[in-house]
Amino acid sequence: MGRAFEFRKARKMKRWSAMSKAFTRIGKDIVMAVKEGGPDPDSNSRLRAVIQNAKSVNMPKDNIERAIKRASDKSQGDYKEVLFEGYAQHGIAVLIETATDNNTRTVANVRSYFNKCDGSLGTSGSVVFMFDHTCNFKIKGDDLDLEELELELIDFGVEEIFEDTDEDEDGNEVTSVMIYAPFESFGNIQSYLEENNIEIISSGFERIPQVTKKLTAEQAEDVEKLLEKLEEDDDVQNVYHTMEESAE
Repeated sequence: MGRAFEFRKARKMKRWSAMSKAFTRIGKDIVMAVKEGGPDPDSNSRLRAVIQNAKSVNMPKDNIERAIKRASDKSQGDYKEVLFEGYAQHGIAVLIETATDNNTRTVANVRSYFNKCDGSLGTSGSVVFMFDHTCNFKIKGDDLDLEELELELIDFGVEEIFEDTDEDEDGNEVTSVMIYAPFESFGNIQSYLEENNIEIISSGFERIPQVTKKLTAEQAEDVEKLLEKLEEDDDVQNVYHTMEESAE
C-alpha cells in the first residue's frame, strides 16, 4: 500500500469529523454545485457527489433539500474557491482551500493567522507544487473483487485501491473500499461506478504531500497552533501540510 493509504490513515481522526464544520462545508459545496450545474442531481454529477457526501456524515435529508432550494434562489450569493499557500514554523509548507463570498475578509483572516503563529503567507505557486492533487471515492466493498476492479479502472489512471475500516454509529466495524486517482480522473471514475451500480458512499479531492518532514513534539505543537486557527475559520474548507502525521 502506498502514500494515499498512509495519508488517509493518518488523517482519519482529524478535526474535520466535527459535525457542525462538516455541514458548513457541504452547504457551501451544494451552493457551488447548484450554481454550476443546476438543482437536479440526475443531470448534475457534481451535485450528486455532494449529496452522497452529505449522507455519509448523516446530514438530514431536509437539510440537504433546503440547501439545494436556497442555492437555487437567484438572490443567493455564490462562493469562490480560493487557494492560499504559505509556511508555518520549522519549514512546514501549508496549503489552504477556501470557499468564500468575501475574498477581502478571507485574505485578511488567513494572513493574520500566519502572522500570529510566526508563519508567512506566500505567493501563488510557492508551495502547491509540493502536493499531488488527487480524487478519491469510498465505495461499498461487498462482493467486489479488488484486483478485477483495479484492472477495470487502470485506464482511468487509478493509483491505489485498498480496503478501509470505520466504525458505524453502534461501534461495529464496517469495511469499505477506497479508490485514489489523479484529480482529472474524477468524472470518468464516477461515471464508471454509477454505470456498474457500484454504490458510492462518498467522494472528494485531496492534496497529498509528496514529501513530509518529521518534527519534535514541541515543534509540532508550534505548527498545530496555526493549523487549528485555519481549520476553525468558516471560510476554510481544507488544510494540507508537509508535517509528518502520526497514524496512531
